[in-house]
Amino acid sequence: MPGFEVFGEEERKEAMQVFDTGVLFRYEFGEQRRGVYKVREFEERFAAYCGVSHAQAVTSGTAALKVALVALGVGPGDEVITQGFTFVATWEAILDLGAVPVFSEIDDTLNMDPVDLEKKITPKTRAIIPVHMMGAAARILEIVEIAARHGIPVIEDTAQSPGASVHGRKLGSFGACGTFSFDPVKTITTGEGGMVTTNDPDLWRIFSEYQDHGHDHVQNPGGRGGEGRRFIGFNFRMMELQGALGLAQLAKLDAIIKEQAVNKGRMREVLSSIPGISFRTYVDVKGDSATFLAFFLPSIEKTKAVNAVLREHGAGAVYFAENTWHYYPQWEHLLSGSTLAHSGWPFQDGHGRRRVIYDPQGLPQSAEIIGRTLVYQVPVKLSDERLAQIALAAKAAALV
Repeated sequence: MPGFEVFGEEERKEAMQVFDTGVLFRYEFGEQRRGVYKVREFEERFAAYCGVSHAQAVTSGTAALKVALVALGVGPGDEVITQGFTFVATWEAILDLGAVPVFSEIDDTLNMDPVDLEKKITPKTRAIIPVHMMGAAARILEIVEIAARHGIPVIEDTAQSPGASVHGRKLGSFGACGTFSFDPVKTITTGEGGMVTTNDPDLWRIFSEYQDHGHDHVQNPGGRGGEGRRFIGFNFRMMELQGALGLAQLAKLDAIIKEQAVNKGRMREVLSSIPGISFRTYVDVKGDSATFLAFFLPSIEKTKAVNAVLREHGAGAVYFAENTWHYYPQWEHLLSGSTLAHSGWPFQDGHGRRRVIYDPQGLPQSAEIIGRTLVYQVPVKLSDERLAQIALAAKAAALV
């Protein structure tokens, strides 16, 4: 990963079609654009790829989460359950709407633990956001079943796993909504950008209107319609150049996953020589997008020692226990309730009372798992030299 490894003439061709029209805005200018609607086409093809009826392009994966939450009516006083191993955007979007993120444990899939999820549900739970971390599925069938029993919608955060599936069904199609990111380091990229998917036409209509200041889009997706507005909105519109890049990248997604699967297998083979190593559990190994290779060692001490040797040999792995972007105990701004608002919102109410306090020790099961986990990103293009370097590092680490 990511998609920029395979930039080529296809992206240039799609982008030049936009430049030739002179129209970068996704709506209006019908005569000037001469039938070229790249964002609309990207939405249609992405929906078809995911096996859903509707997709709405937006400016980022973070925006996709916010649009999905807004469409489901989430706001102040609500709780949204997500997991303590995710990118900060997942809970930033929840807090930005005044709702309270509630964090569940992960299990050996490195995704949401359905057992702990059910323990965290309260009468205030308005939505559940499992995150399909690092290219592979959460236990989505169990999660959706639990959510259905409680009458709670599921938003699948699929930012890191486009193209992944469970039993042949693409991630992002199981919940009420799926959200995706196309930022610079994602499997397919438009530089910045995101997508929200759904099979619910009413939800899609809200997505469409909210991301464009509430414009009614009666003529959607070609024009902006009669300019009526049912509710206030915001600006999360994707531009035509991003749509153009998205079309070219989407056409390459299956090939990217195929190459990554081969490279992941080669990397796994050379790492298997490390004593005590085990690998992440997959809900459906055939549905893995092979974006990352995650493995466990028997103890936290062993994990740190092995990674120290890997680093010495130029092949250090990502150790998420020390990562400040993706791991609950490292989110110091969340734990301390840091905000720019004079009122202390969203961590404090209007009377200076703390709305929520997060305990850095509050997810012990996740801490034990993450403490023993090392991760490699899997490139689309893996040179023999790089593989040999990893193999040499693994051979040295085997002596720890």
